[in-house]
Amino acid sequence: MRVKRGVASHAKHKKIRKATKGFSHPNRVSVRRGRQALTKSLQYATRDRKNKKRTFRQLWNARINAAARINGTTYSNLIADLKKANIALDRKVLAELAVNEPAAFSAVVKATKK
Repeated sequence: MRVKRGVASHAKHKKIRKATKGFSHPNRVSVRRGRQALTKSLQYATRDRKNKKRTFRQLWNARINAAARINGTTYSNLIADLKKANIALDRKVLAELAVNEPAAFSAVVKATKK
């Protein structure tokens, strides 16, 4: 009895079509183009997970700098003063304070001046 190989192929194709849901039409219906698009999308996903960290750090730094300048200092001086004063607040927390709690951020800046 001969072995029919369609079941395995259909399963592979189904898997690719399921993964390419939401892609543009040719990338969704064609298995070959779908496989290429899927591979590329996974590369982008890996790259952008790293870039997200970079982008958020840039955003936090900009927010801290803006709030620091309102309080009469600069970003670099503020970070240096925080280290000298042994105040261990990371940039994410500082940015959150700068945006949502300006009074608390001002208190942190004053604490670094002592």
